[in-house]
Amino acid sequence: MSLSNTITESFVSGTPQLILRLEGFCLFAGALWAFQVQHAGWALFAVLFFAPDLSMLGYLVNPKIGAAAYNAVHTTVVYGPLAVYGYLSGFSVAFAVGLIGLAHVGFDRLLGYGLKYPLGFGYTHLGRVGRATH
Repeated sequence: MSLSNTITESFVSGTPQLILRLEGFCLFAGALWAFQVQHAGWALFAVLFFAPDLSMLGYLVNPKIGAAAYNAVHTTVVYGPLAVYGYLSGFSVAFAVGLIGLAHVGFDRLLGYGLKYPLGFGYTHLGRVGRATH
């Protein structure tokens, strides 16, 4: 069995996919609410919201590097602890950046952009997006 067949068979679909996208909406909405409550300033939000997408430049090297770079900055495992650290320590910039990252991840998941497989940008854990070809 080839890698592409294995990956295709592991895509989420149907109701579980809908639930995962709704979870993305909840993460996005919750992070927006928390950001508003902490009064960090929407200019900072606007500047940093799409910053994680700079990781897509890794695809200029090759799909494996692109997927690794994208996945490294498109996960709650990065931004959740950063937000908690910022909140608990009173370091408001870390808290704001963590919330912005969580909002970005939630927004991506809502739109169906999942974590990437090394076959190409369009191969995600939530299914194919765009023109997914190898």
